[in-house]
Amino acid sequence: MTLRYLIEKEFKQIRRNGFLPRLILGLPIVALIIYPFAANFDVKNIALSVVDHDKSSYSQQLIQKVQASGYFKITDVSSSYEEALSVVERDKADVILEIPANFQRDFIKEKKADLLVAANAVNGNKGGLGSSYLQGVIQDFNSEIRKEVLAGTSQGVSAGLEIVPLYRYNPTLKYEVYMVPALMVMILAMICGFLPALNIVGEKESGTMEQMNVTPVKKHIFILSKLIPYWIIGYIVLTLGMLIAMFFWKLIPRGSVLTLYFFATLFIVSFSGFGLVISNYATSIQQAMFMMFFFVLTFIFLSGLYTPVENMPVWAQRISDFSPLKYIIQVLRMIYLKGSSVTELKKPLLALIGFAIFFYSWAIISYRKRG
Repeated sequence: MTLRYLIEKEFKQIRRNGFLPRLILGLPIVALIIYPFAANFDVKNIALSVVDHDKSSYSQQLIQKVQASGYFKITDVSSSYEEALSVVERDKADVILEIPANFQRDFIKEKKADLLVAANAVNGNKGGLGSSYLQGVIQDFNSEIRKEVLAGTSQGVSAGLEIVPLYRYNPTLKYEVYMVPALMVMILAMICGFLPALNIVGEKESGTMEQMNVTPVKKHIFILSKLIPYWIIGYIVLTLGMLIAMFFWKLIPRGSVLTLYFFATLFIVSFSGFGLVISNYATSIQQAMFMMFFFVLTFIFLSGLYTPVENMPVWAQRISDFSPLKYIIQVLRMIYLKGSSVTELKKPLLALIGFAIFFYSWAIISYRKRG
């Protein structure tokens, strides 16, 4: 009965706060609709500078094919490589495509021709992917022209292999599909990690905590009263996020929704416990915010949210094992995209159970109730 009244008190405090209800409802809407467009590592609209010394039908076909690929936009047409390079130096172009004189003649007579591709590698990701995309377009163009040239000779079209890639789980290669489940985790971390910590520290500053300390309420009852409201809010936010993903992104879990909620429960319990641990050591809201930002940012960058954990150095991969976000992000992505079941998620299951026990126990032990 005591726990029920304390939980009612927490919900009344949340309802009286004019900002928190708006944050709880507004954060998933903004994060899941806007953030996937911003947190997108797809490289598109690459500025291309073209130097066409040949001005033949083949060179025009190549340029049109590059434009039609959807990755490039021609922002400059220069008469020499030096002129195009100056355009790159002024950040008006990212990649240079130079087509030499006699390109078409050499292709027909010699069955080969040279092209120059130069990329601005200040942004290594954009430079590398841009040149790779352009090489792919050129190879496709090469195959088409070779078939056209050989078809008109006695050799005919030689046999070859056609590679047709099969993209499993994300056939359209949309980065948003990869990011949306992870952003749901970020929202849960904010709601279930930040809010409990700031709530308790705020009560410390206002003196409410001292009043609670002189009551006969047991330690674990008081901690549960701080946790349960944010568990419920976490479920509401997760459900709202799933609805947004379904109706806005057309993203539906391939696996069981119950499995998703089960793992979300483990994460909500563990991370709200982490928020309580922070609140037990913080003496002011500012101190709690700095501590939460430090740990949450560390967890985020080590979780594989933006880049795969396997791309990190070995020592960073070992440190990432201590990030709860790493495991719940893996779980949501595997349930949403692959339809994984609990039996296929044993490692994240054990890790999240361990985090839940650890943080919840630490929160109880570190809380010192003073009479």
